[in-house]
Amino acid sequence: MNIINPATEEIIKEIEEDTQESLREKLDKLRWAQPSWNRLGLEKRITIIQRFEKLLEDDIERLAGTLTAEVGKPLQQARNEVKGARSRIQWLTDHAEEYLSDEIMTSSHGLTEKISYEPLGVVGNISAWNYPYLVGTNVFIPALLAGNAVLYKPSEYSTLTGQEIERLLIKAGVPADIFSIAIGAKSVGEWMLDLPLDGYFFTGSYKTGKYIYEKVASKMVPCQCELGGKDPLYVADDVVDIKAVAAGTADGAFYNNGQSCCSVERIYVHEKVYDSYLEEFVKEVKSYKMGAPTEAGVYIGPLTRKEQVDIIEEQVNEAIKYGATLHTGGKRVDGKGFYFEPTVLTEVTHEMGVMMDESFGPVIGIMKVKDDAEAIEKMADTEYGLTAAVYTKDESRAESILRKVNSGTGYWNCCDRVSAALPWSGRKHSGFGATLSHAGLRAFTKPKAFHLRS
Repeated sequence: MNIINPATEEIIKEIEEDTQESLREKLDKLRWAQPSWNRLGLEKRITIIQRFEKLLEDDIERLAGTLTAEVGKPLQQARNEVKGARSRIQWLTDHAEEYLSDEIMTSSHGLTEKISYEPLGVVGNISAWNYPYLVGTNVFIPALLAGNAVLYKPSEYSTLTGQEIERLLIKAGVPADIFSIAIGAKSVGEWMLDLPLDGYFFTGSYKTGKYIYEKVASKMVPCQCELGGKDPLYVADDVVDIKAVAAGTADGAFYNNGQSCCSVERIYVHEKVYDSYLEEFVKEVKSYKMGAPTEAGVYIGPLTRKEQVDIIEEQVNEAIKYGATLHTGGKRVDGKGFYFEPTVLTEVTHEMGVMMDESFGPVIGIMKVKDDAEAIEKMADTEYGLTAAVYTKDESRAESILRKVNSGTGYWNCCDRVSAALPWSGRKHSGFGATLSHAGLRAFTKPKAFHLRS
């Protein structure tokens, strides 16, 4: 398998992929070792994961450089991702004892009722390339804390980062037969679905998530899918600082080149502030520096996948063909690398793919609406349900709007953010199940009820 630098299209490294036989051998070792990892105890597992978090800090420049080389993420954004992963790990280790220890529910008249949170066993994690540290730590960190062994498949586009994660986990004290990575592309993921794993945790597209869910359903084991989004944002008529709102929401749309499941993907603006907002938004996007992701000050690097350039180009061309107005960007960049200009479209409709299908790239459609009711109607018109955001000075107004939109997360005066303290979950085509928070820690356990009479 060739690892390609998306900024230069050069081959960074050639890596040997796993076979069905090597995957089976890895699973056998994980299965054999998992009980001893569970017996080690929660306190010691927490200490080991805390050492891993510290190693991320110590090695951040190497890790960020590797991530930038294979994914194309601007170097500062790569550093930010590693720092974000450390923050999530800190929350998970700080709260693991609270949510994974045995829980006494009642105790009276000689009868104690308690819940014990037992590990699932050996879990499979088929992960994503856009934020390999963040979406990875959402899964394998709580899985390890809960006493599970993990067969981790990084995306073929972030395999080197997956190897770095494995190296540092083992250096921190996780046994080599407790965390093992599956190396390869689609066929390796397929083989993982055939293995007798005790749980499947996937991050990626709706199409692939649906396939995985259907494929493993007969096994009657947990399957969680964190899938894509078509995340809406509404700018109300009472926003005070239009320039700041435009800058913040543009960042929500274009950070990491828009390659995020919770990136802002469609914007609705109240007609009273539409013109001023659009002017400031376009001005902000035009200020973004595009170039080599290792160059200082670069905000827009290459897309990670060559195929995504074609998808974005198709969405933009279709929108313009059917009446959309192009304000900036709109085309791929000539030369080496998978670059596409950050693109802003208006006069868009919900008959256009750019407003209905996940873009996962540097393009945004902006629509004018006459009031909150129309904004709610447009925001709710989607098969996805990951996040939704409202900008207004009135908190009760924002919460009222957000409660009418079927999404797993609601934002007031912010967007495109994830907190380890809150569950990360989707509705409809954005998936099911939860990572992070207490729900995410317990997602990797089987609760056992104990009725204990003295």
